[in-house]
Amino acid sequence: MASSTSSGTYDIGIDLGTANTLVYARGKGVVLNEPSVVAVNAAGEVVAVGSEAKRTIGRTPSGITAMRPLREGVIADFDAAEQMLRALMKKALPSRRFARPRVVICVPSGITGVERRAVIDSARGAGAREVHLIEEPMAAAIGAGLPVAEPVGCMVVDIGGGTTEVAVVSMGGLVTAHSVRVAGDAMDVAISTYIKKEHGLAIGERTAEEIKIAIGSAVWTPEEDGLDALSPGARAASAAKADASDAEASDTDGLPDHTSPYSYTVRGRDHLSGLPRLQEITAEEIRSALAEPVEAIVRAVHRTLDECPPELSGDIIERGIALTGGGALLRGLDRRLRQEMGVPVVVAEAPLDCVVNGTAKCVDEFATLHGLLTGAKEQPRKTVRLGL
Repeated sequence: MASSTSSGTYDIGIDLGTANTLVYARGKGVVLNEPSVVAVNAAGEVVAVGSEAKRTIGRTPSGITAMRPLREGVIADFDAAEQMLRALMKKALPSRRFARPRVVICVPSGITGVERRAVIDSARGAGAREVHLIEEPMAAAIGAGLPVAEPVGCMVVDIGGGTTEVAVVSMGGLVTAHSVRVAGDAMDVAISTYIKKEHGLAIGERTAEEIKIAIGSAVWTPEEDGLDALSPGARAASAAKADASDAEASDTDGLPDHTSPYSYTVRGRDHLSGLPRLQEITAEEIRSALAEPVEAIVRAVHRTLDECPPELSGDIIERGIALTGGGALLRGLDRRLRQEMGVPVVVAEAPLDCVVNGTAKCVDEFATLHGLLTGAKEQPRKTVRLGL
């Protein structure tokens, strides 16, 4: 009994995301929230992990490479992923040097058996005693507080860095689910591609992400200019006022207002001359750049609703759709989905933490919720005795 209680204190849950990895330690809460980035030297040794490694992206010397071990929600570099997990687990359990924890890890619902095995092998190679997997939409639904165990239909859309998970959950299982490899990273690529094509300016992925957060949107929203969408004339007047304030800012410091809801001053490299250049980008341009990835997410939601049993469709009309993940924070996305689907859409409270909170609940209530998990204990090695 003592060993069972002791081992329980080592249980951790990992939201292994393309953009960020969050680690929950039993009894301690979320102890780590680090970018999923690893910096390695020419010998393959890890130099930095997480926030420290992310700061080196695009700025590393020739002997150091900063990489993302996960792409589109799955492991792209097995060795780097194992080393990243090892470093993060060591950070999560600093006083348990020789601890071999039981680990619950979130994975996309659409990954293949080979990709699933890669996650399990990476975690075991990093020192896990047991590895259990939970599908991200289920973890997100649990973390968002949806009644997943009841005989009612709940729909969740989890938009992460590499994948968008859309699922209808009922009675502790996924009734129908779709995983599309279009999410936050695809939005960043769409922004950088648009700016290069339309303005001849090359920017990095960090800059593209900053633009998305600052002025990105799925549809025009009243909050964009502080009005209540009274009329096109009022909207134009507000835009003119913002332009005037931008011009005023230019007179004082030589740059437009960096935090304007209408525009963002981008710093990048001119594609033709190769020299640094500033370029002002409008919110309307970014909305146009994001049209394709947003449309892909809308299609995935529509397809999932189309495959939903009629009995559960009524529950979704009544309860609505819950948006989770970092992509849920894109301005106007809930409104766009509401317009397209004709059902209520609500952004969950603390959408960035829904998946890790759901994982934490599975760790804390393992005996009750283990039916939602896949995976098995490490099999003991068999000893074969030869009679001579």
